[in-house]
Amino acid sequence: MAGTLYLCATPIGNLEDITLRVLHTLQEVDLIAAEDTRNSIKLLNHFQIKTPMTSYHEYNKIEKARQLAEKLKAGQNIALITDAGTPAISDPGEDLVRICQEEQIPVTSLPGACACITALTLSGLPTRRFCFEAFLPREKKERALVLEQLKQETRTILLYEAPHHLKKTLAELFSVLGDRDLSICRELTKHFEEIRRTTLLEAMAFYEETEPRGEYVLAILGKSREISQQEARQTWEALSLPEHMAHYEAQGIARKEAMRMVAKDRGISKRDVYQGLLS
Repeated sequence: MAGTLYLCATPIGNLEDITLRVLHTLQEVDLIAAEDTRNSIKLLNHFQIKTPMTSYHEYNKIEKARQLAEKLKAGQNIALITDAGTPAISDPGEDLVRICQEEQIPVTSLPGACACITALTLSGLPTRRFCFEAFLPREKKERALVLEQLKQETRTILLYEAPHHLKKTLAELFSVLGDRDLSICRELTKHFEEIRRTTLLEAMAFYEETEPRGEYVLAILGKSREISQQEARQTWEALSLPEHMAHYEAQGIARKEAMRMVAKDRGISKRDVYQGLLS
């Protein structure tokens, strides 16, 4: 029988955040696949775990994933850990999970620390709906495309950023999104943890005077849904009622249903649509 791949969440700062289940699993598996063995050995030594380790990272993620899959098919149990947090979240572990699923190898997740969720809960911003973009792309065109998409995002936006890129990223966000409420979460679960409730404009000014230090998660208020609905309504109202109806009827939608959809788009009653078409 095939072994199991265990996705083991590790602390993002405070070592006491590791779970008992993860500790037991790391002790019992045949092999630990770690993003950076030099970093992970500190964690294993702290908890006196002697399980063998192998490296699994961005630069060997496909070739090594297939090697690990063969070990799993041979019956070995393997734990996957990242430098900090939950494997497969903004992490090459997603490729290993995909390959294991394709090979019908059992995969299970041992939940625990995750920086984006920790920041969201501390942000003071709406938590029911959110989107996670991890690190913005470094390639210029792709980065511009993602930022333009975020401009219309109504959910709370979560981004990761390194200290040496923070000021540039804040300036780009302000340029595209305008001023937004923002929570800057720094050094989460560590001794110098800081949650700064501010705005993009205020944050830009603050970091002109203060050098960024530590790892950051940015939680940004999404665009107001009311504003988005108003913009959409203005777009529809630029069309005449017959043109608006034709938009849906051209898709094969029945006239009665098209009238209902037009009424919803324009914020009016179906009777108003009917009367408008008659006139």
